[in-house]
Amino acid sequence: MPTHDDSIPPPPARPRESHKGTYGSALIVAGSTGMSGAAILSGLGALRSGAGLVFLVVPDAIQAIVAASEPSYLTIGLPSDAAGRIAGDAANVLKQVLTGKTAVAIGPGLGQSEPLQSLVADLYATCELPLVIDADGLNLLAKSGMDLSRKSGVRILTPHPGEFARLVGRSSNEVQEQREALATEFASRHQIVLVLKGHGTIVTDGDRNAINQTGNSGMSTGGTGDVLTGLIVGLLAQGMPAYEAARLGVHLHGLAGDLAALQHSESGLIASDLPRFLGEAWRQFLGHGSREPVKQWQLL
Repeated sequence: MPTHDDSIPPPPARPRESHKGTYGSALIVAGSTGMSGAAILSGLGALRSGAGLVFLVVPDAIQAIVAASEPSYLTIGLPSDAAGRIAGDAANVLKQVLTGKTAVAIGPGLGQSEPLQSLVADLYATCELPLVIDADGLNLLAKSGMDLSRKSGVRILTPHPGEFARLVGRSSNEVQEQREALATEFASRHQIVLVLKGHGTIVTDGDRNAINQTGNSGMSTGGTGDVLTGLIVGLLAQGMPAYEAARLGVHLHGLAGDLAALQHSESGLIASDLPRFLGEAWRQFLGHGSREPVKQWQLL
């Protein structure tokens, strides 16, 4: 039986005598025509994690849009197909740009194609770096039918219930009725870390289970998961172990959402609010040492 874990792991150390190389290099493969926002949001999440360098690998069709949205990350354009997705012949270039990075994420806004399915499956199986898979990356893995236990490094999967249903071959209703049991079994069987998103997001490695206590209904809007992907890969890039990076990332992500909702309301919250409130979420987490969801009186 897995143990229930109520603790929040400490963040990566921030020594005074440090430089950007101290805090790792996160690389995110994301975006397609019409989905440049997914790449941008994930990049902002990674920047707000404290990572030293953040690289966004996007189709060259949208590179200018992504680069113009934020000067703090770096962009790498890969060849695009006719639909503005990363083309199949980009796989070798992608392997080259992995050199020198410390963690990778793939999936937000990536789109669907047979070449992308092969690219994601190959990266999942062969990448030796810690790898976060989200959104279209998860759907492409589900379509591939590959054995998710066959991998060369640490893997974190961050599905919402619908994506997880496709991975386990069940309905979304079944997933919601058996969230913790199915998540734990899946993580244990494939030796991965699973983040099953939703109310009371579950973080599990099959041995330890945590039910997140931060977040609110305002986060049920497009793009919030992209921010979480960036946040987790940024923590991985700084050397955090997979379970701890996922656990802390989910907590901070929800805390930023709670802070944003205090200002904008749950109904008025949008995904791009989250990166703007991650700095305050860090401040509260580090300054107050609180492990509880933020309350309104704490801000008065």
